[in-house]
Amino acid sequence: MTRSDTGRPRHPGGPNAGRPGFAWALPATLFFALFAILPLIGVAVMSFTSWSGLGNPAFNGLDNWVKLAGDKVMMQSLWLSALLTLLGVAIQTPLSILLGTWAAGHQKNRAILSAIYFVPLLLSSAAVSVLWRALLDPNFGLPGQFSSFFGGDGNVLGTQAGAIAVLTFVGAWQFTPLHTLLYQGAARSVPPVLYQAADIDGAGTVRKFFSITLPQLRNTIVTSVILMVVGGLTTFDTVLILTKGGPGTDTTITAFYMYRKAFQSFDFGVASAIALVLVIIATTISLVLVRVTGYDKMHSVQEGI
Repeated sequence: MTRSDTGRPRHPGGPNAGRPGFAWALPATLFFALFAILPLIGVAVMSFTSWSGLGNPAFNGLDNWVKLAGDKVMMQSLWLSALLTLLGVAIQTPLSILLGTWAAGHQKNRAILSAIYFVPLLLSSAAVSVLWRALLDPNFGLPGQFSSFFGGDGNVLGTQAGAIAVLTFVGAWQFTPLHTLLYQGAARSVPPVLYQAADIDGAGTVRKFFSITLPQLRNTIVTSVILMVVGGLTTFDTVLILTKGGPGTDTTITAFYMYRKAFQSFDFGVASAIALVLVIIATTISLVLVRVTGYDKMHSVQEGI
C-alpha cells in the first residue's frame, strides 16, 4: 500500500481491489429471480385474467382492476392497512430506540433482562396470535378474570376500536424486540469519543441522547421504518387468527382481503390484482423513504480515517 500526494493511503488496483466478483452474488441472484421475480410476473399476468382455480385462466382485460376501483371493502382495507402500519411505526419506533439504547449499555442484569425480552421474537406470528387469542377469550381468558378492568362483556375483539388496539398491541409485543436488536447494535457502534467529549463539555444523559445517539441512529431508523411499513402492509396471519377480519369487515386489511378473494370467493384474478397493489404500494413507500431521507447516499465512515 502506497500513499498519494495528499498523504492518504493508496490501495493498488483501485477502489474495487479485493472485492468479490459477481460470481459470488450469482446464487443469491438466481434464488431471488426464481422465488420472487418470476412469481411476481405470474401474479401480474394473473391480475388480467379470470380464474377460479380450476381449468385455464381466461383473459379479461382490465375487469379485475375496474372491480377493485369500485369495491368499497377494498378501499376500506387500504385505509385499515395504512392505519395499522402507522400505529405500529408510531408505537414501536420510540420504544425500540429507547430499549435498544438501554440494552447497548452495561447495566446490572442487562443481559438476562434482554434475553427474556427477546423471547417473543423467537415465536411465530401464528403461535403469538393463538396465545393472545386464548388470553383475550371473554369467558376463560383475562377479560373473564378482570371484568372490572375490561368492562362490559369482556369481548375486547367485539368492536373495531378494541380489535385494532389488540392487533396493534400484539404486533408491538412480538416485533419491537426485532427493532430493539437493530438499535442495540447501532448504538454500540457509536464512537465512545463522542460521549467522552460530551462529558468534558458537561452534557447530561438526555442531551447526549438527543445530540449524539439519536443522530448516529439515522441510518438504522430508516431501515427499521421500512421494515415496519413492509411488514405492516403484508400482515396476514395475525388478523386471520385473532379477528378473522371482523367484527364484520372492521379489521379486513388488504392482505386478508386478498386471502378472502382467493380462497373463499375463488376469484384468483382479483386476488392477484390486490397482491400487485400491495407490492406497488410497499415498493413506492420504501423508495420514497430512501430518497427523502437520503439513505441511498449514506455511507459508513470508520473513525480516524
